[in-house]
Amino acid sequence: MTRSNKNRRKVRWGRLFGALLLIGIIIVGLFHIFQYIEGTIKAVNQPLKKVERKQTFQGEKNKLDAINVLLLGSDSRGEKQARTDSIMVAHYDPQTHKIKLISLMRDMLVSVPEHGQQKLNAAYSFGGPELLRETIKENFGLDIQYYASVDFKGFEKAVDLLVPNGIEVDVPYEMSHGIGMTLEKGKQQLHGKELLGYVRFRHDRLSDFGRIQRQQEVISKLTDEAVTLHSVVKLPKLLGLINKYIDTNIDGSTLLTIGKDILMKKSRDIETIRIPEDGSFQNKRDEVLGDVLEVDFDQNIEALNNFIEAKSSVQNEAQKE
Repeated sequence: MTRSNKNRRKVRWGRLFGALLLIGIIIVGLFHIFQYIEGTIKAVNQPLKKVERKQTFQGEKNKLDAINVLLLGSDSRGEKQARTDSIMVAHYDPQTHKIKLISLMRDMLVSVPEHGQQKLNAAYSFGGPELLRETIKENFGLDIQYYASVDFKGFEKAVDLLVPNGIEVDVPYEMSHGIGMTLEKGKQQLHGKELLGYVRFRHDRLSDFGRIQRQQEVISKLTDEAVTLHSVVKLPKLLGLINKYIDTNIDGSTLLTIGKDILMKKSRDIETIRIPEDGSFQNKRDEVLGDVLEVDFDQNIEALNNFIEAKSSVQNEAQKE
């Protein structure tokens, strides 16, 4: 056999191998897409987890308007009156595709219906998401249509599923007290359990203020991870975690509408605010409740309304044109 024939045979085998490899990639890709579609359809057709309560969540829903979702991090530990470590409201506008995140300080002194002056997170202990919704409405005038209470174990599992290699954070100092672990100072990759400790830590000079900053940081980074291709194929498993670890009244179609905007990067950037804002509260010591934040409600209601109604500079310029 001549050298030229050998070369042609090598070329043909090389082309054949390349073609088989390409076909294999396509088949694997189609298989994952099929799994994604099939799993998503099954997840949407199944009702999301609902926990029977003495009270139902009474937020009025209108699919044409912007919606507010009460986001809660719950540490039940088997207790009947669960605590909530984090209280946030996610504001989503289907017209602008914008997502805004409102963090509410749990130690704010507020009026809780039928319970008088209490810390904000006490409303959840007394009456679950519904009483907390009523409390936020009464004190800040904010309507909330949906809620999602995330069990801490669910947070850990969701992080490990979405970002198996962890998320890089810059730990400002050693964190250990009250989180069941020790996080060393410096940049490092944190996985689900460690990341939960990072967002829960509050025993420093910033207390809850620092914790809220870390919560907003982690949510922003998780959102960035959610738009990647490898996370899209995990959507059915993520919906499965929702059914197991999240108590919510959000219907599947609403969840997918918001998720679609995130995946298409329409809602990539999340704007954040903390209530109470700087200069609008005083630290007080209550004989019964302990340390509380005495809030200027008028100032914070105005700040909250301005934050929700504000449009981005890009949108303002587009409207001018």
